[in-house]
Amino acid sequence: MGDIILTGDRPTGRLHLGHYVGSLSQRVELQNSGKYDEIYIEIADSQATTDNFGNIQKIKDNVLEVALDYLSCGIDPKKTTIFLQSQVPELSDLTFYYMNLVTLARLERNPTVKQEIIYRGFNNTIPVGFLTYPISQAADITAFNANIVPVGEDQLPMIEQTREIVRSFNRLYGKTLVEPKAVLPQNKICQRLPGTDGQTKMSKSIGNCIYLADSPEEVQRKIMSMYTDPNHLHVSDPGETEGNPVFIYLEAFSKPKHFLEYFKNKETGELEYKNLDELKAHYQRGGLGDVKVKKFLNYVIQDTLQPIRELRHKYEKNIPEVYRILFEGSERARKVASETLAKVKKAIGLDYRSDIELINSQCEKYGSITFQETKN
Repeated sequence: MGDIILTGDRPTGRLHLGHYVGSLSQRVELQNSGKYDEIYIEIADSQATTDNFGNIQKIKDNVLEVALDYLSCGIDPKKTTIFLQSQVPELSDLTFYYMNLVTLARLERNPTVKQEIIYRGFNNTIPVGFLTYPISQAADITAFNANIVPVGEDQLPMIEQTREIVRSFNRLYGKTLVEPKAVLPQNKICQRLPGTDGQTKMSKSIGNCIYLADSPEEVQRKIMSMYTDPNHLHVSDPGETEGNPVFIYLEAFSKPKHFLEYFKNKETGELEYKNLDELKAHYQRGGLGDVKVKKFLNYVIQDTLQPIRELRHKYEKNIPEVYRILFEGSERARKVASETLAKVKKAIGLDYRSDIELINSQCEKYGSITFQETKN
């Protein structure tokens, strides 16, 4: 068996630049590399219900938004299987069996779960379904025999818990499941892009995001109002680039071509800044204003989003095609997941239909006629 990738997102809102640099762009690169036998991308709508059960419409609406974001970023349904978690019920069966391999104390120690509980203010009101998210994720990964899972750094504890579940299952029932490994973005700055407010990571619930579907005008408005160095009050003041969201975004998105295109003097052909290091150096010594840097960032982000916008508009004109992609992908995913579930049940010893020896031994015990399976 070759390398298989599984990744995905909860459909609780449109995807943003943090998703793009943290995972989406990497998924497209992995997809187009030709190195992987199979790639699965899950829209985790079932898992999203665990903290949105009173607002299912929100999830249903955002399934389409996330699908459009995937397709507009270059996820190719001919190369990658995009599927809906809720349409693969075998994942729930696997989750149930895996629950017996994890203690409540271990779930509560998971750093990602602990942080999310605090973030959402659950305290003692946490839904059981939300608490068992790491187990559900283990089911998602193992159902497709995925050995590679592209994630952000904050998801590493979840992957480690999946590895623990796999090792526990294989130890008890024989080698059945594949143990995955996490793959992080190569550029560390992309692992956690800050929000436009500079206070925390980019988050849909906080509203400090630049969405992939934002209009050019909306993107510009958000960039020009971004948080920068609070002590850089005047152009002449020395500025801090470390931890400055504007420069973090430039580090994540700017390319050599952007400096060549934006800062080249049309008359002399000279470059005002050849690279980001020169731009940072000027800001740090003073004499470079925030507005000028933000205008350059706007140029960079608009250039990044333009091909995404164009592809999105194409799919927006044919929404039935988007749902066809989701339904066909879900059917393919279910076929694979059902095969894994069958292996799991056989390893545990719950595959009664194929355990003719057990059935006939019980027939003999009670003096019954032997079992003959009806053939259609």
